[in-house]
This record gives sequence, structure tokens and C-alpha cells, in this order.
Amino acid sequence: MATVEITTESFGTTIESNDIVFVDFWASWCQPCVRFAPTYEAASDKHHDVVFGKVDTEAQQQLAAEANITSIPTLMAFREKVLVFAQPGALSGTDLDKVITAVKDLDMAEVHSAVAKQQAEGAEGAK
Repeated sequence: MATVEITTESFGTTIESNDIVFVDFWASWCQPCVRFAPTYEAASDKHHDVVFGKVDTEAQQQLAAEANITSIPTLMAFREKVLVFAQPGALSGTDLDKVITAVKDLDMAEVHSAVAKQQAEGAEGAK
């Protein structure tokens, strides 16, 4: 599967409609971004059960701001609508494969439980 362009309009739908989504925030002038692109594309060809999206931070400045992107490239991974990984910097193919495997292997019942607990604690603190 090739990478897909993600825009402000399609971001929410992409996350909501897919089990695992990786998002690469990049810009054409960013040399580390340009060097990471073939690695990311190769991973998309290898992992057909994962959506690999790309956000051009120049064209999608609002989305980059909403995602608090301060350095590019930044890679984010969502699983069952939960942000489970976010890291700036380009990864090697081996490291990207390790992250993909780790995201696939997550115990999502445990993740959802932890998220619910954090939200409950946040609600308590807001009172």
C-alpha cells in the first residue's frame, strides 16, 4: 500500500476509520524528511494492514499546529484512535519496523484502560 496524503479535512476520518495509522509530518525543504521518505514508503509496501499517511507541514500548517509539531520529520502512530507513539527525527528502516511491530503488539485493552483512568483523574482534578 502506498502512502496517502493527509489534510486537515481527512485527518480525523483517517484516524477514526482505520485500526493502525502512522503519520509522517514532513516538508519538501527538510533534508532528513526527504531521506526518510523512501524508508517510510518501503514500510507502507510491507505492512498492508497499516495506513501510512503523510502531512506536508507547509501545505497543512493548521494541522501541524494542532498536532503540536515543532520539529520535522515527526512520526506519530495511532492505534484504535489512540495516539500511542510520537517522536521527532527520521528512523532507520530497522527502527521503523521495530516501532510498527511494537504498535501492532500493544495490548489495547490495557491502553484503553489507562486512557480511561487518565481521563477520570483529569475530570476529578478539574472539579
